[in-house]
Amino acid sequence: MDRELFRTVKQATRNHARVLYHRLVCRLPHLLAVTLLLVVLPPLVSTLSLDALWADARANAPLLAAACAGCFAAAYAYAMSRPRPVFLVDLAGYKPGPEHEATRARAIRQFGLAGGFDDESMSFQKRMMERSGLGEATHFPASLMSIPVDMCLRTARDESEAVVFGVVDELLAKTGVPAGDIGVVIANSSLYSPTPSFVSLIVNRYRLREDVVSHNLSGMGCSAGIIAIDLAKHLLQVHPDTYALVVSTENITLNAYLGNNRPMLVTNTLFRVGGAAVLLSNRRADRARAKYQLIHTVRTHRGASDRSYGCVTQEEDDTGARVGVSLSKELMSVAGDALRTNITTLGPLVLPLSEQLRFLATVVLNRVFLRAHVKPHIPDFTLALEHFCIHAGGRGVLDELERSLKLSAWHMEPSRMTLYRFGNTSSSSLWYELSYCEAKGRIKKGDRVWQIAFGSGFKCNSAVWKALRAVDAAESLGPWAQDVHVLPVHVPKVVPIDDDEASYKPN
Repeated sequence: MDRELFRTVKQATRNHARVLYHRLVCRLPHLLAVTLLLVVLPPLVSTLSLDALWADARANAPLLAAACAGCFAAAYAYAMSRPRPVFLVDLAGYKPGPEHEATRARAIRQFGLAGGFDDESMSFQKRMMERSGLGEATHFPASLMSIPVDMCLRTARDESEAVVFGVVDELLAKTGVPAGDIGVVIANSSLYSPTPSFVSLIVNRYRLREDVVSHNLSGMGCSAGIIAIDLAKHLLQVHPDTYALVVSTENITLNAYLGNNRPMLVTNTLFRVGGAAVLLSNRRADRARAKYQLIHTVRTHRGASDRSYGCVTQEEDDTGARVGVSLSKELMSVAGDALRTNITTLGPLVLPLSEQLRFLATVVLNRVFLRAHVKPHIPDFTLALEHFCIHAGGRGVLDELERSLKLSAWHMEPSRMTLYRFGNTSSSSLWYELSYCEAKGRIKKGDRVWQIAFGSGFKCNSAVWKALRAVDAAESLGPWAQDVHVLPVHVPKVVPIDDDEASYKPN
């Protein structure tokens, strides 16, 4: 614990120093200009009359013109060196048709009819589903709704094309941006990475131009959506006057697990069909219609630790016949470590100075006075941020973050209702949550939104957005159009599943 406190103090001090340095460098031209005026102008005004100054200016016109040109060039170079603002024009979330909806009892019955599970595995999945926080209308692909299940590349491709084309079609229709204006396209899907890639699928479908900058991210877990946003942010700094299309999804068809390895069964009870598309822009003309501006992205990767690296892995089970994603029992502890590292970096960027000092003071007291037993201060992020979109990875994750960050039920509502209505949709869940905030009319001009995501490796990534205008709820219902008026609902810790409805065995 002593070593951990020292590392936290060292990291926090380094982050504060970095923030102060960048603020000083950003304001250096202003400081120099003001200093020059204060030093040079008063003596000139006091010793020379206006007529004398005008005469001197005319006599040294070439030199004065060169000085003005130099000042203009310096100002232009400074303006061009500043980071280009990145705007979020709009977003779209995918909602499958009613034929893809399944109650929890139907999902359990379907698992049983699919075969391969013993009674112990079925009982475990039923218990997990009862405590999952999922509702009675989450979505499965057609491949897993049939008997027998049809898990193959063809049906996986059908699922992904329906999601990707559905959200991109909706997004382009909402924004009115021609596909030919898109200069950057990024797609992320962790477990399903077809050839040709998702970005090639998008380029082909929408006939994007030949010089489009494309990146396909895979194997990066549920936090890949923020990684894609961060990558788009950097690309928009070097490609001027363009749009970036970011598509986040995951494929369920090929990643359902039909064996009896308990750590691999958890994903069956949580993951559901979903996807989202986001349109970013660095065009200053888009500021007037954009919803948000990207303020910060912070990425934390703890893969150097074997404990963190191995807590979420895709592997074969003991039989060697089935592949699944295994979740370690240390997952929550590893996620907590990653979150602490992430907020140590993010805190100096967004928190008021008073909160930063209180946090550092408790850490230093525990470090210097080993027996002080001062309770560590958890910064109050609600003083700087109005909305929280926490990856809906599962009820346990949301409960732990609500406790750790001292958030209210109101702050947690977008994440809990996303888990309830759509399940864990992997990297796209953050956009369902932001869409929920919009549909509820919560977003006001100037509000700040914090998106937090966790992923295999192990990673914790954050993005902070600032609302550029109040978002009209009536125009931003998105995937919540049929549900926003009946939500939120109370979700008990345990919601029993009727055995008769979930039965898959003949009487």
